[in-house]
Amino acid sequence: MIPGNRCLIELHYLPCIAWFAAVHRCEAIVIERHEHFVKQSYRNRCHILGANRVEKLIIPTTLKSNRTLITDVRIDYTQKWLNNHWRSIESAYRNAPFFEYFADDLHAILFGRHVFLYELNFRLLEVCLKLLRLEVSIKESVAYENVPATHTLDLRNQVSPKHSGFQQFIKPAAYTQVFGHVFVTNLSIIDLLFCTGPEAQSVIEASIASK
Repeated sequence: MIPGNRCLIELHYLPCIAWFAAVHRCEAIVIERHEHFVKQSYRNRCHILGANRVEKLIIPTTLKSNRTLITDVRIDYTQKWLNNHWRSIESAYRNAPFFEYFADDLHAILFGRHVFLYELNFRLLEVCLKLLRLEVSIKESVAYENVPATHTLDLRNQVSPKHSGFQQFIKPAAYTQVFGHVFVTNLSIIDLLFCTGPEAQSVIEASIASK
């Protein structure tokens, strides 16, 4: 961690390892709360490793416009996504070494019936940082800036499922996963937490690509 260093980045749903590798060296994380929602991004989806394949978990929204502020995006609870997500997570990780230690914290946030996607993602980030034992200050942006303030690293839209830009932040740092004989990189942080527990932060540190 570099004292005084800060980064600006958007919230993701149970962020991937590249997200945490990108922000790991920052003393403060500034969350962009004045952006517009971007479809087909990690803002409302994550990837986990199931028995047969990588599974994509997507939170449905009631979004009507592409120009909706991220803080105004509502979660669509008319669809049965929540129970489906938890069943998928349980199926994927109930045999993981640290599932029973972390599952209750995750379940409590997910089933909190948050109205807005931003609020859910923020609470999940807080609990993930706690479980990772990462001592970092989290702030929120006060306005949208095309060019952020001096000494602020702009990481917005750098970690995306649409392109391989995340590779600038991570290098392969394998750990034992529940399924498969071929290591799958850059899954949701919950894969790392459930599989490695207190060693998760060390894996992130080993995953940080040389700049």
